[in-house]
Amino acid sequence: MKYVLGVDRNMMSISTGFTKEVRSHLGGETITNCYQCGTCTSSCPVARVTNRFNPRRLIIRSLRGRRSEILSGETLWLCCSCFNCQERCPQKVEIAELIYALRNIAVGEGNIPKIYSEFISALYSEGKLVKVASFTEKKRAVYGLPPLRKTDVEAIRKILLETSFGKVLKVLEEKKE
Repeated sequence: MKYVLGVDRNMMSISTGFTKEVRSHLGGETITNCYQCGTCTSSCPVARVTNRFNPRRLIIRSLRGRRSEILSGETLWLCCSCFNCQERCPQKVEIAELIYALRNIAVGEGNIPKIYSEFISALYSEGKLVKVASFTEKKRAVYGLPPLRKTDVEAIRKILLETSFGKVLKVLEEKKE
């Protein structure tokens, strides 16, 4: 077996289909620059506290075409976007941007963690992520603050439907059916 920086050369077969798809998304262009040195993982604060997230493994799985594993799993959503990995990468792989690209592909297919889909639904239905409690409204008056204005939910819905949120909402609706 031939090893390059601890990676079995035979295991480095690149799945051109998924790799091309990732590279075609903003942020995914540099994925093939990775030579698996592990600097990203050693720089990652999330990888220090859980073995469920490893940027190096995420990249190699992407290169190997393990599309459904990556796009439907939780790993993709554990990145805290600190950019440590990206700043330290000797090959200039834009790892945080790559993770955004993978997330965008996942979202396009309706693979969104429940918490995010709940945020999207709340924003669309209420115009806010979190409802303001009546207790908070009463406290505003006690402190001499004006009442909060009513949210123009229709205006927010119109904006959401004109952006990529509209596509996400459509995917989430289709997934429910």
